[in-house]
Formats: sequence, structure tokens, C-alpha cells
Amino acid sequence: MKKSALRLVSTSLLALAVGFQAPIVRAEMVTTPDAATHNTEDADRAKVLQFMEQANVKERLQAMGVDGLAATERVAALDQQEIHALAQRIDSMPAGGAISTMEWILIVMIAILVVVAL
Repeated sequence: MKKSALRLVSTSLLALAVGFQAPIVRAEMVTTPDAATHNTEDADRAKVLQFMEQANVKERLQAMGVDGLAATERVAALDQQEIHALAQRIDSMPAGGAISTMEWILIVMIAILVVVAL
């Protein structure tokens, strides 16, 4: 009886020791350009998504037969270079007023990306 109780206690303690073992963690140096690139990518993606939420952009996409949800999903699937290019085009557009040629190009480009993705 004592042997089985001792074996049970020792097995339980071993299981607890293995179960509560801390995971191995590795730390590395992060260069400034790497950190800046990540922040820039997030900012660019947010800028494009914010542009897509504008009422006039949604209306134009609907007029072209593109669902707003599908366009948003496609923007989320774009890689870093494509997002950066779209964000730069958004920055270069004039503020307010009627839709300019650059806005039309951006809307058509997003619509083409959505259609190609489907």
C-alpha cells in the first residue's frame, strides 16, 4: 500500500513539474528599419481601409458591381508593396470636391483587384 501511494505521489509531482514548466523564450535585437517598416505597413493598410469606408467610394464600387465587403477582404489580402502603392496614391489625391482622375484610377484599380481575386 505504501509503495503504490509513494508511486502515485511521485508520478503526480513529476506530471506537475513537467506541466508547469515555463516555455523557452528567445529574444532578438530588432533593427529600426524593421520596426519602422511594420508600423508603416499598418498605417498604410489603415489609410486604404479608411479610404474604402468613404461614402462616395462605396457608391462608386457599387455602381461598378463590386461588393464593399469583397473589396475590403481583397484589400486585407494585398501584400506590403501593393498597400504602400495604394496609400501613396491616396496621399497624392486632392482633398474634397468631385472625384478626380486619380480617385477614379484608384477605384478602378481596387475593383480590378477584387474581380481578379474572385
